[in-house]
Amino acid sequence: MTQSFQVVPIGHVRKINDRVLIHVEHPFADALLGLGDFSHIWVLYWFHENDIPEKRATLRVHPMKNPKNPLTGVFATHSPARPNLIALTRCRIRSIEDTVIELDDIDALDGSPVLDIKCYIPDSGEDRDVRVPEWIHQGREK
Repeated sequence: MTQSFQVVPIGHVRKINDRVLIHVEHPFADALLGLGDFSHIWVLYWFHENDIPEKRATLRVHPMKNPKNPLTGVFATHSPARPNLIALTRCRIRSIEDTVIELDDIDALDGSPVLDIKCYIPDSGEDRDVRVPEWIHQGREK
């Protein structure tokens, strides 16, 4: 059975000159309480410029858009082409002023709808048992 969900953006990414901001919509302002106590957040946003049937139908890609990398299912990549265009990225907070969060950087495009924000809490066993394919290491060496 196919089920659908309605998701409402809580804000938008804005890139103005060298500043990276998330403008949180005023109805969600109370949700920012306490966020300034954290150095990092998880930002879930929508790959809005890929919201076309062809991009949503893409299930395999060459990671990092490199044809030398093996053809890989999108669930095993960070490709913006995927069935549900949800992105996740960890960001460092520079400041929070009213309903504006300033970040060091984000891999989202200007205007990207922000779906949710979660505080980043490091795991005590972080990265100890992590395994990744070889193409990840090769991509970082460049």
